[in-house]
Amino acid sequence: MGEPKFSRPKFDTPSHPWKAGRIEEEHAIQENHGLKNMREIWKAKSQLRRHRRQAMRLIGVVDTTEGHGQREMEDLLHSLYAKGLIADNASLDDILSLGTEDILSRRLQAQVYYKGLACSMKQARQLVVHGQICIGDQKVTIPSYPVARDEEGELRYHPSSKLNNPEHKIRKDIEGRRESAEYNDEDDVDPVATPEFAEEVKEAAEASDAEITGGDE
Repeated sequence: MGEPKFSRPKFDTPSHPWKAGRIEEEHAIQENHGLKNMREIWKAKSQLRRHRRQAMRLIGVVDTTEGHGQREMEDLLHSLYAKGLIADNASLDDILSLGTEDILSRRLQAQVYYKGLACSMKQARQLVVHGQICIGDQKVTIPSYPVARDEEGELRYHPSSKLNNPEHKIRKDIEGRRESAEYNDEDDVDPVATPEFAEEVKEAAEASDAEITGGDE
């Protein structure tokens, strides 16, 4: 059983440490989501395996239309819907189609970026760590915090943050990126995919580093 006072790891490490395909895939995911290390990816993969294992077990049950099997299936689907991983009318097969990035996209860091509160994933992590983001009235400084579906609408800058000022440099950078994206969408060009746009985002994040660090928490 192990020593009670020592917590067990909540994720599995790769079975083979030197598989080139897996390493390249994980490096790409790390870059796309602005992750600190591979451990965050391994945690997401372990969580995904647990969900898939539950779904496969329920699919193998002879009858899930009544009794305990039905209740267990409904509980699983409701739980994953509340976490924002599946749609309201999803089935067990939809759980098996989930990927690692579906899990990572529910992290607070990713949601801050998707909500347009940061210019990049890395800047989103910076804002969270420095206490610039809150959910409702609660400041959250953990980038890996899983944002539930009913918490998405409550995601915003902390009331004491200088980023509430529309004239703040970062707010102007975000608006500039948004306008650039909308303009290029009309030309069927993705600005995020261009090296020039990526460099602009990187420079904006680095330029705001000192200012965010000195911001009110």
